[in-house]
Amino acid sequence: MIDILHHGATSGVTGSCHELTVGHAAEKSGILIDCGLFQGQDEGRGASASDLSIDFPIDHIRALVVTHVHIDHVGRIPYLLAAGFDGPIICSEPSAIMLPEILEDALKIGFTRDRQLIDRVLGVIRSRLVPVHYGKWHPVFDEDGCWLSVRLQRAGHILGSAYVECDARAGESEERVVFSGDLGAPHAPLLPAPQSPERADRLVIESTYGDKDHEDRETRRYRLKAVLEHSLEDGGTVLVPAFSIGRTQELLYEIESLIHEFGDDALASGGKMGSDPAGSDPSFTWESLEIVVDSPLAAEFTRIYRDLKPYWDAEATDLVRQGRHPLSFEQLTVINSHEDHLNAVDYLARSHRPCVVLAGSGMCAGGRVVNYLKAMLGEKRNDVLFVGYQAAGTPGRDILTYGPRGGWVELDGERYDIRARVHQVGGYSAHAGQSDLVAFVSGIPVPPREIRIVHGDPGAKLALKRCFQSLTGTDIIIPSE
Repeated sequence: MIDILHHGATSGVTGSCHELTVGHAAEKSGILIDCGLFQGQDEGRGASASDLSIDFPIDHIRALVVTHVHIDHVGRIPYLLAAGFDGPIICSEPSAIMLPEILEDALKIGFTRDRQLIDRVLGVIRSRLVPVHYGKWHPVFDEDGCWLSVRLQRAGHILGSAYVECDARAGESEERVVFSGDLGAPHAPLLPAPQSPERADRLVIESTYGDKDHEDRETRRYRLKAVLEHSLEDGGTVLVPAFSIGRTQELLYEIESLIHEFGDDALASGGKMGSDPAGSDPSFTWESLEIVVDSPLAAEFTRIYRDLKPYWDAEATDLVRQGRHPLSFEQLTVINSHEDHLNAVDYLARSHRPCVVLAGSGMCAGGRVVNYLKAMLGEKRNDVLFVGYQAAGTPGRDILTYGPRGGWVELDGERYDIRARVHQVGGYSAHAGQSDLVAFVSGIPVPPREIRIVHGDPGAKLALKRCFQSLTGTDIIIPSE
């Protein structure tokens, strides 16, 4: 018997954790695909920051396979170890480099500040990591007539992301089960687009944007340009709540390209700057625009992205050959220390120096972006630009929903009025849109006999299910835990 169980990402878009089990009863063996943190309203399932216990049996779990290192896919790994999991952690080679970094940050925020304990946990994680090449089969177990091998393929979501092909056999039963993880949009910068699997008897697929498509890359790029120009006319700060891995690097890539293309052009009407906010400086050009990354984690992952150029796509590699530095350019400033962060918030709140700040976290649920929001949401000259998904129950979703209507948001237990302008450029999501998800499935030579739709809000899952209902002989399932 070959079974699929779900331990997360069925009621929303966080907490991804799926199980593939091979065999019968006490003789079964299995693997987990991801073990992620619940965020926003998904915490209501009983997996909040104060209760992250692993509430399912793990004695038969032989390995954990990580699709990518976003916290909603890896955040419960320390708790999995605490529950007694002692198997390997299989992932791509870039993910093996990044996973300890993201978990160190998660441990400091939600687990402990004890440096020795953090180092011990990270030491265990590093000792369990098994980096594997894309496209190469890796055997997991072969026992009592049951065996399982996995193969990682590029998913195009963030650096190191993968979808997982599983070849499983139990007695006379054999099949290939594919877990999509999070799939990227084909037009995303830096990373090659995902290719459909050659075979999938059963498919577990994400549906974050199962109900909509993104703007094409050129459209979103010029939308970004227009938002920045309009926002910076009055000397305000454009605050971008950015995810440390993936989104930050894509935005830097696109902003560098705008500076390269329009460098000598005046930025809109010049920006109202300095001590005379009513006056403008016609010499203020794209080349003089300051970009700030205020997130030590985002800065570290940007460095890792730069170091892993062999995994970039052809377009990005060609820019490097031309002498361009899309993730390390002159206008870019990185803020590391907490003191410098507080000084930057104070300075930008008082000054009229146009600036773009990328700060974590992406859903405004914590991190340095919260201090910027507290200081800047109340002024019309500032702007908040969302470029990624905002889960229900997060401050980011509330700002996106109520900000355009002049509402308020609660941050650290206090209400803050939203007078800043709020924008959304959806094309910068690292997730595939509806058409991309459909193309991923349509590209499989023989349609799967079963598709399980996870990792999406109810409306997105239902919309994607309707797209797949024309597939002959395919059972479309929206599972619950």
